[in-house]
Amino acid sequence: MAEPLDRYDAELTTPDMVILEMDAADKLDATSQLAERMHAAGRIADLEGFLKQVNAREHQLATGLPGGVGLPHARSELVSQTSIAVGITKYGRALDFGAADGPATVILLIATPASSFSDHLEVLATLARSLSKESFRESLRRAYDAEVIAELINSSLVFFDH
Repeated sequence: MAEPLDRYDAELTTPDMVILEMDAADKLDATSQLAERMHAAGRIADLEGFLKQVNAREHQLATGLPGGVGLPHARSELVSQTSIAVGITKYGRALDFGAADGPATVILLIATPASSFSDHLEVLATLARSLSKESFRESLRRAYDAEVIAELINSSLVFFDH
């Protein structure tokens, strides 16, 4: 059974699920690297099955956001708790996630349990609001510390009350 999301105590990501200086060939490679971190953290039961679901979702609609952000995501019965893995690309590297303004340097893979439709929408909406602010995107890019990035992501839910 999936754990319910408590926005005030959500450990959506951990430093182990953050990749600094990510070197990926393309968005599928980036998604795979991030999903591997989630799997290693025990948040995904079946890595290959989850990747198929994320890639199927990616084929439906591009997940690039303005400002250099890729936001691949999926709800899945293979996910035990709402989780976010973060990749910050190596300097000078960027990946095409289909955003109108160009490729992404910040990639956030969001995984939510299949039963958690409202949590999935809340996390997507809240992160999209945070990521729409250039200062938040720049904080992620410049952190150079997995713990700081994890804290920025985890705290982003708390500071956006509805």
